[in-house]
Amino acid sequence: MKIRIQGELKEARFIKRLNRFIGEIFIDGDIQKTHIANTGRMRELLTEGARIVVRQVQDKKRKTAYDLLMVYKEDVLVSIDSKLPNILLEKGFESNSIPAFKDYTSVKKEVTFGKSRFDLLIHRQRDAAFIEAKCVTYVREDHVASFPDAPTERGRKHVLELMEALQAGMRGAVYFIVQREDAIAFTPNRMMDPHFADAVVEAYHAGVEFYAYICKVAPGEIQIYKEIPIFFT
Repeated sequence: MKIRIQGELKEARFIKRLNRFIGEIFIDGDIQKTHIANTGRMRELLTEGARIVVRQVQDKKRKTAYDLLMVYKEDVLVSIDSKLPNILLEKGFESNSIPAFKDYTSVKKEVTFGKSRFDLLIHRQRDAAFIEAKCVTYVREDHVASFPDAPTERGRKHVLELMEALQAGMRGAVYFIVQREDAIAFTPNRMMDPHFADAVVEAYHAGVEFYAYICKVAPGEIQIYKEIPIFFT
């Protein structure tokens, strides 16, 4: 479950966020604009002067010449690309390396069920499971990772609708992929979004499965490293 980060990567310094998608950076002696590959707030990461890793993009149609992919939090490298959890899990299921879903090696992306579209649908013979992947970048001072870092009605809706998959005879699971290595546990971020936290607890008691994994992150690659416990508070 390792992904190589493609493209020309460079270190830079973060200046400020202009909106959800674009930030200003200092690179090669100049101020440039970068696309931010995550719409979360990430206020503890995207601070003025923070060391970052960007990818240079050669595309005249783009408004920005860089993608902001990673941020250093002191000596910890954090991947912020919100698309990577889906890719990591897809590769993990296909290679039969996700312990909770052994032999579920048939994978489909973005599958609709009822009123929802889930990230992945995996199969093992007649068994099926819907999977939601969540990108986690926030880790508290006590080394507990937490999600979300901004209220997410969409996330709450998906968690609750996984219960409908259970009622239809399928499995449903949420994977919190912590894209850094310094977390020892995970908990829903009740202070940020109590409705999401309540939905997680309700779905957990109804039989929806929840898993959390930390990742090893290097400038050129990211890989799922190991599972960490979840505290349902």
